[in-house]
Amino acid sequence: MVRLIQFYSPRGLKLSRAENQYVWDINGKRYLDCHAQYGSLFLGHKNMKIINAIKEQLDKIYGVYPAFDTDVKEKALESLSKILPKRLEYVYFLNGGGEAVELSLKITRKLTGRKRFISFINAFHGRTMGALSVTWNPRYREGYDPFPWDVKFLPYNKVEEVEREVDDNTAGVIVEVIQGEGGLNEASIEFLKAIRESCDKTGAQMIVDEVQTGFGRTGYIWAYQYAGIEPDILVAGKSLGGGFPVSLTAVKTELGEKLAEGDHGSTFGGNPLALTALTASINVLLEDNVVEKTVQKGSIFKKRLEEIKYEYKDVVREVKGRGLMIGVETRFDPTEILKRLQDNGVISLKAGRLVVRFLPPYLITSEDIELVVEAFRRILNQIREEQKYKPLA
Repeated sequence: MVRLIQFYSPRGLKLSRAENQYVWDINGKRYLDCHAQYGSLFLGHKNMKIINAIKEQLDKIYGVYPAFDTDVKEKALESLSKILPKRLEYVYFLNGGGEAVELSLKITRKLTGRKRFISFINAFHGRTMGALSVTWNPRYREGYDPFPWDVKFLPYNKVEEVEREVDDNTAGVIVEVIQGEGGLNEASIEFLKAIRESCDKTGAQMIVDEVQTGFGRTGYIWAYQYAGIEPDILVAGKSLGGGFPVSLTAVKTELGEKLAEGDHGSTFGGNPLALTALTASINVLLEDNVVEKTVQKGSIFKKRLEEIKYEYKDVVREVKGRGLMIGVETRFDPTEILKRLQDNGVISLKAGRLVVRFLPPYLITSEDIELVVEAFRRILNQIREEQKYKPLA
């Protein structure tokens, strides 16, 4: 019998169906999904506007190589013009975030003629070889070197390090506005502006990785917007297709005009089903005021979790994040908390070493938030009483 390679630790949960912000196991137990396929189901499970659009496209054509034109491609580009900055005029469609990061690095390397990249400690940009070269975690990198790029990892949020290290030999600086896998560390406005100014000064390209933060997740369509800057290259994925695999690399006009036939390619990138899902997702994002709802619900969620922080200072360090990308940093390995949350009907995930991360669909309700908060409080009480934790920080 064929067996699956276990690159992920099994959660011990067999799921059978899903709808909106909930999933059910084979026994009929309902769970609030604050994992949401690493946040990619931000618009909810089984969003009917997206599903119906994909079904309609299935009856037309669903396999087209990117060299051919289709109505669905034209609609996708038209829809993207509503949410992408005008300066990022050129896009290429791919299947996942890692692919989009790969393309961003290739474009930067080729068009600058430089070989050196700047990334940051705790950065995560993917697991393919190019993307892994700018991913910091030694556990992911071990055994795969040498990598295709010369990369220098700088401390996150250290303006002086950026100003010193970005020079005329730097091809690009790649940065997450909030480090999702790295622990929900948030970039300061000063830090992002320093990257922008250093790139402008030296001719390096600023690549912003919005695979997890983008498409409304943080209370902005693109998380970098709160800093008042724009990247040279934007990488996006996950939520773009409402959970359907689609990603993109968007580049400023000056770069896009220099790219030529054969510089990159993808058999399945930009296929009609993916672009249909993208267009439908953009419609949901705009028509259902997703960004505004995310700000409102995220504010309530974070405030309620911060109340827990003050009640449990001995075990909780900080509440982090923006919008509906929220984390609770504990003073010990939170794996046991994740397990017990799942037992209490809440599926969440880890970020970095110490953070319990919540990435729910925007459809989450006040009642759902209370479910999470009360379950979290109950679990912390249990752990306190059992004295099973060893503070690490």
